[in-house]
Amino acid sequence: MKAIILMGSKNDMNYARKIAENLEHFGIESTFRVASAHKTPEKALKILKEYENEDVVFVTVAGRSNALSGFVDANTSKPVIASPPLSEKFGGMDLLSSINMPSGVAPTLVIYAENAALAVAKIFALKSEDVRQRVIEYQRAKKEEIYRADEEAKSL
Repeated sequence: MKAIILMGSKNDMNYARKIAENLEHFGIESTFRVASAHKTPEKALKILKEYENEDVVFVTVAGRSNALSGFVDANTSKPVIASPPLSEKFGGMDLLSSINMPSGVAPTLVIYAENAALAVAKIFALKSEDVRQRVIEYQRAKKEEIYRADEEAKSL
């Protein structure tokens, strides 16, 4: 089990690293790759073929016009999670390129690195009891945060 974090350019590396760090909490290995759907589509296809016979989930990280997510999804039978870094520059409108896909192309859009890692973990939890238990523990801890916050709020 491995997440292939495919970036559109090296500018996406900081965000991709955040995804990888969160994947570690679930015991999931990740690999960074770079290819552009616009500039190097043949490179992207070559990368996809490398993982054809492995249990992988692709996480695509591409800002601005996110053609990469749809391109990857259209060319693999593996799950694809589109997790573009948010840009204040475009007021969130750049997300539209990750949402509006043609028929037969269905990457899952997940905003924020932590949530992208959780989505990958839930996919792998279907096959791995260890990952499933880590997801359950993660969810329990998140619920506990809310209970603690409520107790703190009551005492204010």
